[in-house]
Amino acid sequence: MNNKKLYILFLSGFLMSFSVFSQTKKELESQRKKFKSEIIKLNKLLFDEKKKEKNALEDLRDIKQKIDVRNKLISTINLEAKFLSKEIKTNEIKLEKLHKNLADLKADYGEMIYKSYKSKSQQSRAMFLLSSQNFYQAYKRLEYIKQYASFRKKQGEDIVIQTDFIENIKDSLVYQKRVKDTLILSEKNEKQQIETDKKKQENLITKIKRKEKTYKRDLQKQIKAEKRVANKIDKIIRDEIARANRLARAKLKSKSVARKKNEFILSPEAKALAAKFELNKGLLPWPVKEGLVVRKFGKQAHPTFPGITINGTGLHIVTSNGSNAEAIYNGEVLNILLGSGGTKNVLIRHGNYITSYNNLENSFVKKGDKIVTGQKIGKIFTDKISKKTKLIFVLFKNTTRLNPASWILKR
Repeated sequence: MNNKKLYILFLSGFLMSFSVFSQTKKELESQRKKFKSEIIKLNKLLFDEKKKEKNALEDLRDIKQKIDVRNKLISTINLEAKFLSKEIKTNEIKLEKLHKNLADLKADYGEMIYKSYKSKSQQSRAMFLLSSQNFYQAYKRLEYIKQYASFRKKQGEDIVIQTDFIENIKDSLVYQKRVKDTLILSEKNEKQQIETDKKKQENLITKIKRKEKTYKRDLQKQIKAEKRVANKIDKIIRDEIARANRLARAKLKSKSVARKKNEFILSPEAKALAAKFELNKGLLPWPVKEGLVVRKFGKQAHPTFPGITINGTGLHIVTSNGSNAEAIYNGEVLNILLGSGGTKNVLIRHGNYITSYNNLENSFVKKGDKIVTGQKIGKIFTDKISKKTKLIFVLFKNTTRLNPASWILKR
């Protein structure tokens, strides 16, 4: 019976540890798949061999992003391999103990069979019962014989179960070792790819250093141009808020509606829409079906030139050629702005929130249109030189810019 209890303890302990390991393995496996998918997306969206002209700064930023993701992948693979090694070691120790326990079970069972055989040769069951002093003793002896036979049967079943369990652990160990070998090979391949990418990175850095002044001058021009565009959009939004508030006051037949400067006066319907928008923070869909963020929100150091700060007014998302921008929530088209080169910027109002879909080749909507979540807003412009299709997605609360990454789903 002690052996049986020990076996049950081993079994439950194994299953508990397997459950913990499985959970960790699943998380790591999910991360590994995510990073692999991101590398595939990076290669597809950022490294187009059909580029007419190479932009060394952009190429350097792109290759750095790929190296960063690949390093995360290698780190995840390494962790996964370590967890597997630990799991394999734990299971090997348990297997050794289970083998010993099985040997003890078999020894006990063999001894019980031998004693039973000797008992049969010395005295039959009938004589054992007939030699009882009274009926009660005969009844107890009969029950003992039944229990003994049942116990023998159970011991045999336990041996079969534990033997099967040991075989399952053996199979699991073979599989785990095979997976570990695959991970080690994958890690080796990723490291080789990183070395290739680093050589390209070094070549680009050398190229940039030769024309550093030119690149810095062009970059400063781009930063100033982006600032001018941002200021222009800010003014248009302030004007739109003022216009919307004049209409709201006319409907409310009052000029003394309390509000702060540059904030929408909200009707009950607009308040309800804004409240629903807020409730969906972190759950809103992406403005593109497939995409990669190549510039984050907020002020950030330039990845190549120390001392130069760039500002992300929203998210710069690279997507596949021919993609459309899609509304992230119900709303109304506030305005459609025309940018340099003929690109368009569609502003959609959601109560006192505004989403901006900038760098569109054309728009499928017009000012005043009611919009629903997921509706196609316009086709995103593809640069004919870089071959990149990039959406600049910005989020406002009244005139204050917010980080869109905090509002849309994590990918």
